[in-house]
Amino acid sequence: MSNSPLASHHAVDPCTLVIFGASGDLTARKLIPAMYEMSKMGLLPVETRILGVARRPKTDDEWREELEPWVRKHNVEMDESVWREIAQRIYYLPADATTSEGMAAVGKRIAELDVESKTSGNVLFFLSVASSLYEPIVEKIDEAGLVVEGKRWCSINPAQASWQRIIIEKPFGNDDVTAKSLNRTLGRAFEEESIYRIDHYLAKEIVQSLLVFRFANILWEPVWNQQYIDHVQISAAETVGVGQRTAFYDQTGAIRDMIQSHLFQILAFAAMEPPTDYTPEHVRSEKVKVIDALVPTPADRVAEFCALGQYGPNGKDDPGFAASEGVAPGSTTETFAALELQFQNWRWAGTPFYLRSGKRMAKKQTEVVVQFKPPAANLFRKLPAFAGGDHLVPNRLVFTVAPNEQLSLRFETKRPGLGINIDPLEMMADVGASFDAPAVEAYGPLMIDAMRGDQTLFKSRTEVESAWDAVMPFLSEASDGARAGIRDNYQPGSWGPDSSRALLARKGRRWYEDDVS
Repeated sequence: MSNSPLASHHAVDPCTLVIFGASGDLTARKLIPAMYEMSKMGLLPVETRILGVARRPKTDDEWREELEPWVRKHNVEMDESVWREIAQRIYYLPADATTSEGMAAVGKRIAELDVESKTSGNVLFFLSVASSLYEPIVEKIDEAGLVVEGKRWCSINPAQASWQRIIIEKPFGNDDVTAKSLNRTLGRAFEEESIYRIDHYLAKEIVQSLLVFRFANILWEPVWNQQYIDHVQISAAETVGVGQRTAFYDQTGAIRDMIQSHLFQILAFAAMEPPTDYTPEHVRSEKVKVIDALVPTPADRVAEFCALGQYGPNGKDDPGFAASEGVAPGSTTETFAALELQFQNWRWAGTPFYLRSGKRMAKKQTEVVVQFKPPAANLFRKLPAFAGGDHLVPNRLVFTVAPNEQLSLRFETKRPGLGINIDPLEMMADVGASFDAPAVEAYGPLMIDAMRGDQTLFKSRTEVESAWDAVMPFLSEASDGARAGIRDNYQPGSWGPDSSRALLARKGRRWYEDDVS
């Protein structure tokens, strides 16, 4: 372990990290580069071993050679000595983890690595596989006896306590029923404090900054409520289409893929009450409370609270989503979704939150827009500038998560010159450029947190199930009215279907990009 202050502050237990689905895209693009970065920063104990498990036959050396170009691509200035050191701790096991024989082989290899590395029986399982394989693999882990209580499994020192934990990727279920089933399966094998439901959006700097911005500054919390905030917009727009994932996406859609997971995590940070302390128990408790406070959308009024769309064709090389190979005829799966959600609590009653995500949008952008109400009275209303209207431009905060990490605040000010002429001024902070800190792959800090036993930035069972309950009206037959005419109802490079603007316009509001254009 490095002696850097960062390493000592974030000390973790050494363990064997077992990645199921190791031959998949996520492992090469994200997980191994993340582990390289954590090792370079001195956060990964040298005793830690990484065991990849997948059905494709290959050797340890072959897998290491396959991974190296991905690490180089992710790190422009790769430290050769760091890579050589961590590469020797990466192993591969060809096995089918959904079978008893395959999981037995996994258990045997874990025990061998435990003896070699002295990781004290600590194991972190990571499910980087298709979601349909989550439950079968968890059941085989349990059946093979790889999860034990405290002091019984450490092969180095049987008297020493050990832990076994599991990281579950999204999608966590396909609906409310499957999510609860997966939770039950996990609960039979692992204690809740050993289950880490990962969402890499919570490792993004600006998302975490939401909590610091709200609770480390006295300016904002007094006005962070329905009395002063008109509405909140949370958007994740992508310029790309579904690519080669048409069959998968046709079974998923924007609500399941982005809104129920990523955007609900941002929603929780933006809307939650102040935790008593920054600890996993207190932070997760407040997230559960605020998600549970969402008002159920009436089944007979679903179309009033959402806008759904599919991007249309864009030349001969892009036939649009509906006509793409792998999409079922007559599919009404949404590639764009905008939802209006309301809370039934003291802080937010009457303040709508608009969640929006879409493919083939005008711009790649993930942002949180906090639109304040105008001042209660305008003492400048008799000035010529306000002829025909007496409202000042309301204040607005924008947290930009991607592609750049920025924070902006709009406020009214006097334009220099004679007389009182009022204009809005935008104050911008480039958060990413303001601090001398390296950008790291989001999975890295989260995986280190799991090794430390810190669940602060992971979802709890109740939070997951409450989030599914909130979106189910938009996925059930009640949403059929909103899906009528969905095919090709917005052009690639636009900001979605006309119904999206109408969703806000019904209450006199506009999306952020329309307000600044």
